[in-house]
Parts: sequence; structure tokens; C-alpha cells
Amino acid sequence: MTPSPALQRLGASLRVSNSCSQRVLSATVPTPWRPVISVSLSAAEIPTTTTTVSQTRWSSHAPMGPVSSQQTRKPITISTLRNMYKKNEPIAMLTAHDFPSAYVADSAGMDMVLVGDSLAMVALGMNDTNAVTLDDMVLHCKSVTRAVRSAFVVGDLPMGSYEVSPQQAVQSSIRLVKEAHVQAVKFEGGVDFAPTIKAVTTAGIPVVAHIGLTPQRQNALGGFRAQGKSVAGALKLLEDAYAVQEAGAFMVVLEAIPAEIAAIITKQLRIPTIGIGAGDGCSGQVLVQIDMTGNFPTGRHLPKFVKKYANVWEESKRGIEQYRDEVKNRSYPAKEHTYAIDEEHVAEFQRLVDEQSAKKSQE
Repeated sequence: MTPSPALQRLGASLRVSNSCSQRVLSATVPTPWRPVISVSLSAAEIPTTTTTVSQTRWSSHAPMGPVSSQQTRKPITISTLRNMYKKNEPIAMLTAHDFPSAYVADSAGMDMVLVGDSLAMVALGMNDTNAVTLDDMVLHCKSVTRAVRSAFVVGDLPMGSYEVSPQQAVQSSIRLVKEAHVQAVKFEGGVDFAPTIKAVTTAGIPVVAHIGLTPQRQNALGGFRAQGKSVAGALKLLEDAYAVQEAGAFMVVLEAIPAEIAAIITKQLRIPTIGIGAGDGCSGQVLVQIDMTGNFPTGRHLPKFVKKYANVWEESKRGIEQYRDEVKNRSYPAKEHTYAIDEEHVAEFQRLVDEQSAKKSQE
């Protein structure tokens, strides 16, 4: 049997391998996408030309392709962060909750990526952070660390995963490090949680402390309210800051604190402070990515300290609406979005289908 010209061209572009009485054509694509196309043919149908094809294709469900900035940046370590602090270089931190959000944060040059428990609201649709579980955090931290190549990744310990005892905090922190591959953990609390910080750091896990507005304790604080707005309140914050520093935290987040108070506290410490609603006197800043990229509908409440740097929601909505319209009017997919096939194959396929239909109609 003489193979058709189309089949000869197909055979010339694939690697031919023998398998028992049949020969199998297989084409492989480099990682991370490695489908194997196998076609069983009789020996007579297979041309003798053998060629290996090597080409990279990214499918819609595969991890994203490489980004040049990720390849050139050196990984940021705790020593890197300490050197930045010594040189008075501001530290840029941003939250991420999944592979795409972490990928873009790392590619944009973030020094630190925080997998914050705020994902309870921005990723899981919960009303506050208190409902998110340690299992939730492990899952999301895993997806983030798969994407990040350079930034220093910190994972939040959620409510209920560290308050019972220092030993509980150590066990929870070990899970985030061993299973989710974060480089440090963050949890809320000042003086009262100094023994917990000491226990976790003694276990060899770096800790980022969090004082000021502590969202997990919003019910005790009377809601999401700024802290340190009185002399007594400011002194309590300074006491908390000293306590977490002496307990071994290598960094502390200051949330919703008057800028002047945060600046004074920052000057009194030997560790970096990361502000969120705490002014520009801190050693660095952190924002929730969903907030600062504008990935939310008009009318959503934003904290006073958030600056909207983009309008991801509107751009995404515009694109999705255009896609919907093109599906409805059949302008998508166009010819350039489809895979080519020889007309003779189409004709032969149609002939066989017609034959089968004719036989079924006669039965």
C-alpha cells in the first residue's frame, strides 16, 4: 500500500518507533507541557523517513512561559532583606494568593510576596479573615511558591493555628515551610505572643510579626480601626514592637497606625518595619494586590491607605464582554485560531461519514 502524500508529510515530521508488530508514531514537546501523540499504523502505511521534532507549545492549561526578569534576578534571602534595611533601601512587599498573582508580582520585581490571610476575602469570598483555615493557607502558599523564583515568600498563620500554645504555632509553621515551601511565617500579636515568636524562631523558622490593627482580632478591637491614635495607644504599640523584636522576629508589619507614630517606632527598632496604612517612615510597604491593581467592581469600599495603580477589573470585563459578543456573532474563532488539515483528509472523512450514515439509514 502506498501512503498518501499527506501521510508521508506527517511521517516526516514525527519520530518513528517500533512496538511489537505495529509501529507507533510519537511526537513529544519539551517540558512543562509533554503530551504524547500516538497513532497506530500498519508497517506498510509508515514512510521510512525519520525526523525528530522539537518545539515549545504552551497550552491554555499549562504553567506560563518564562519571563526574562525572573531569570535575571537573584533569589532574595533574609540576608538580602537585612542588607536592604542597613542601606535604608525601602522593601517592596505585595500579597499574592495563587499562581498567576504570584507570577506577576515576582516578575514585576517585588522583594517580598506575602500569602496573606486576606485571601479569605479576595480569593475565597469570605466576609473576613477568621474563617480561613491552615489547610486553605497551605494550598494557596503551594500555588504561590510554584510561581515565585526570586522574591522572599512569607505565609500567614490563620486564626486558630497558633493561639492555643507556642507548640501549636511551631507545628503550623512547620507545615507551611515543609508542605508549602514558604521562607518565613507571619502572625499577629505583640507582647502576649512574644513566647510564641521565640518558640517558632528557635525551631529555625523566620517570623514576621504583625502589630497595630490586627484583623484576626477585629471583634476585640471594635472593628477595623486605626490603632495608636492616643499617647497610651502609641506607647502600647512601642511596647509590642520591642517585645516582638526581642523575641526574635526579623521584621514587623505595622498596620493602620498614624504615620508619625510608625516613623518613631521604626527609628527605635533594629529590625525592618513594613507599613500598611502606616506612612512612608517605615522600612517598606505592603498592599493587597487585588486592591492596588483595581481588580474589583466600582463601589467596593477601599481602606484609606490604598492607592489604585491600575484598573484590572474594567480591562478584564471589557475583554470578556468582547469575547462573549464574538462567540454570539460567530466571529470567534476565526481561521487563524484553528488547526490546519489537508483538504483530502477532510474529503475522505466526510465520505466515510456519509457512507456510515447511509448504511444506518438502510438498517
